[in-house]
Amino acid sequence: MSARHPKRSITRAIRTRQPVHPGRGADELEALVWPEAGIRVRDCMTRSAVTIHSDALVRGAVDMMRKRKIRHLPVVDRGARLVGIVTDRDLRQVVFDPRVQDRLGDLAETLGTLTVGEVMTWGVVTVRPETDIRQAARLMREQRIGALPVVEGGRVVGMLTETDLLRAFQDVLGRGVLAKPYRWAFAYR
Repeated sequence: MSARHPKRSITRAIRTRQPVHPGRGADELEALVWPEAGIRVRDCMTRSAVTIHSDALVRGAVDMMRKRKIRHLPVVDRGARLVGIVTDRDLRQVVFDPRVQDRLGDLAETLGTLTVGEVMTWGVVTVRPETDIRQAARLMREQRIGALPVVEGGRVVGMLTETDLLRAFQDVLGRGVLAKPYRWAFAYR
């Protein structure tokens, strides 16, 4: 009796088998594909986007974000055109700004004089309502941002947040829809 090497004892049939999906038949897996029409940003965005003017005080932005329990505020000019975005991170960085640190005793006064236009992010990344949700999710992941203002004709018509994306993907997965069924199987092997 000869001793066989453990790696060589794996048969060709085992090495080349199809992925195993416990509890799912092959015909069921073939039916699971991403919806043909696709899911658009307009289908899952928050439509009532709260905006703030660039000349508003930082204190007002903080109060508005705290009261409405939001972390991202699109900033618009007097013509209601998007010019930037202010986030909770932008506001936290203001507190640690050296100019503010010098006057730390007058923090309330300093925050009362700063405008949103001075602390906002100018280069805001946006999407259109027709954008596919997978493209929007990829954009958010690559840019490392938590929300995208949805813009149509230069005007903010909604916001797409991480929470909106998670809710949409939860709905899709709850219906038994997968983007690539075989790709998911390799994660469970």
